[in-house]
Amino acid sequence: MRLSNSLSRLLGCLVLLAASGAVAQTPAVPSLTQTPPPVATGRVTVNASAAFADNNEPIRSGLVWRVYEDRGDTTPPTIVARSSSPTPGFTLPPGNYIMHLSYGFASASKRLSVRSGQVNERLTVSAGALKLKGAVGDSPIAPNRLSFTVYVPSGQNSEGRLVIANAKANDIIRLPEGTYHVVSTYGDANAIMRSDLKVESGRVTEATLNHRAATVTLKLVGTEGGEAFAGTAFSVLTPGGDVIREAIGAFPSVTLAEGEYVLIARHEGKVYTRDFTVESGLDRDIEIVVPPT
Repeated sequence: MRLSNSLSRLLGCLVLLAASGAVAQTPAVPSLTQTPPPVATGRVTVNASAAFADNNEPIRSGLVWRVYEDRGDTTPPTIVARSSSPTPGFTLPPGNYIMHLSYGFASASKRLSVRSGQVNERLTVSAGALKLKGAVGDSPIAPNRLSFTVYVPSGQNSEGRLVIANAKANDIIRLPEGTYHVVSTYGDANAIMRSDLKVESGRVTEATLNHRAATVTLKLVGTEGGEAFAGTAFSVLTPGGDVIREAIGAFPSVTLAEGEYVLIARHEGKVYTRDFTVESGLDRDIEIVVPPT
């Protein structure tokens, strides 16, 4: 009996020692050099990347990848994977696919037939980009007052095909390599400038379109420099009578190309007019003084 009790106490001590050792043991840290887990059986990894066609420089941003199942018939292809990573890895079942890459308005695609293991695919794109700004003389125009429209010329028509409308200043507009017609609009009236710009593969073409325009504030007043009448309806016309801009308020502002204009103001059933001139870069008030009754 004594032997049995002694043996029990010894076994208990050994269990306690083993337990305390297990608690104190530092867990193993996985090695960073371990090989990645193998691709699941029956799956293929397709590693994709893109480069500019002219210099083979890798494209590191602005990419959208789509992988479609290629059934080889007239059935519309079904998208099976997508990514916006510059170097995505797609895990796919063996089969036939169409890999499509978009870089802004430029694109490239390739048919793939994958069977096993890992596949590396590199697509090339003949594309560059535009970055546009505006100025009046040496003064930059605030980006929120500008918009740009980009066209592809066709024959004698500079605005043959619309590419993008209402692009903002400083946007990166990614385009296929080629020549484009750019229309810059300053404000929301007739302050417009045009330019033909060339996009080269692998390069961002920066351009500043220089406007000859100014912003004028329209007022109907009782005396020169006096308080403007609220609720006045204004119309800005060319000397030939074409309406350029209409506005209602005490002192609306309008940005106009330099030139000659006619201002008409309507208030409480009465009509007042005056001619005025816009000089590039000279922002000012244009007042119509109501004659005394």
